[in-house]
Formats: sequence, C-alpha cells, structure tokens
Amino acid sequence: MKSFMTGLILWQMFSAPAFAAASSDEEAIRDRLATWTKAFNERRADEVCDLFADDVAATYRGGPEAGKAEICKRLQNAVALTDRKLAYASKIHEILVSGDLAVVRLTWTLTSEKGGKAIVTTDEGMDVFRRDPDGVWRIHRYLAFANERDD
Repeated sequence: MKSFMTGLILWQMFSAPAFAAASSDEEAIRDRLATWTKAFNERRADEVCDLFADDVAATYRGGPEAGKAEICKRLQNAVALTDRKLAYASKIHEILVSGDLAVVRLTWTLTSEKGGKAIVTTDEGMDVFRRDPDGVWRIHRYLAFANERDD
C-alpha cells in the first residue's frame, strides 16, 4: 500500500504540471482565435495577419497552396469592403497540444450581408499552430473545406 501511495504522489507531482501547461497552451490558442475573430469583425486590417506564421502554408478546398502574403492580401481586402457586412464566428471542436505544436479542429462560419441578403459559408478544417520563438502561438499550416448555403 505504501508503494502504491508513493507512486500515486509521484504521478500527481509529475503529471499535474504537464496538464497545467497543456491547459494553458489550449487557452492561449483559444485566446488567439478569439482575438483574431474580434479584429476581423471590427475590420482592423492591421491586426488580421498576426495569427499566421511567416512561413504559413494554407490549402483551401483543394486549391493551390497560399502563403502569408496572399492570405493577408485576401483578409485585408475583405475587411476593407464597404458594400457588405462580414462577420466570422468559430466553433472549436478539439485542441491537441504536443510541445510547441498544436492541432485545432474547428468550424469557421462567415456571414456576408449585402442588400438585406445573407450568405453563410461554413469552413470545416484543421489549423496546425506552432509556438514561435517569441512565445506566441501562430498558424503554421491549415486545411479548410467550405460548404455554402443561403440563410
């Protein structure tokens, strides 16, 4: 019984910090996604690119891979539109953290309103985050696949 208790105490001592770190990393990633969503929805063009690593590689719906410059150009053009209202929302299904890498399985919903008509696009995807040398989690790779519907 004594060796069981000693083992249990050692397990708690060494597993608790790892769990706390993973939980903290998950929370940091959730915060990054929430901050990005707010920046996009408030049309803050100067902030919409910070979520992406300099060497990001993005694949959208089987199209050609895009890098940071192309992603940023698309996002900044989108938030500059004045003829429609755009709003993103996300639903995180799962975050798996391992060291300085994390995989996030999520659904993004973009609502575009123009002239009283709303178009809702839902992207299912996975984002691979990496903790950059500055300690900030950024998207290093992502895959997204869209389904469009009218609401």
